[in-house]
Amino acid sequence: MTQQGAALQNYNNELVKCIEELCQKREELCRQIQQEEEEKQRLQNEVRQLTEKLARVNENLARKIASRNEFDRTIAETEAAYLKILESSQTLLSVLKREAGNLTKATASEQKSSAGKDS
Repeated sequence: MTQQGAALQNYNNELVKCIEELCQKREELCRQIQQEEEEKQRLQNEVRQLTEKLARVNENLARKIASRNEFDRTIAETEAAYLKILESSQTLLSVLKREAGNLTKATASEQKSSAGKDS
C-alpha cells in the first residue's frame, strides 16, 4: 500500500507540475496577446492618422491643380489676345505704309503737275 501511495503521490506531483507549466505557458501567451493587441491599436492609429493626412494632401493637391488649370486657361487666353494685337498692329503698319506711299506718290504727282504749269 505504501508503494501505491508513493506512486499516487508521484503522479499527483507530476500532474501539479504539468498544470503549473500549462498555466505559465498560458500567462506567456496572454502577455504576447496583450503586446500584439497594443501593437495593433498603435498601427490602427497610425493608419487613421495617415489616412487623414492623405485626405488633406489630396484636397490641397486638387485645389492646386484647379488653380494651375485656371492659370493655364488665363495664359492661353492672354497669349491668344496678344497674338491678335500683334496681327492687328502688323496689319495697321502695312496699311499705314501703303497709305503713306500713296500720299507720297500723290504729292509728288501734284508737285510735278504744278511745276509744269509754273514754267
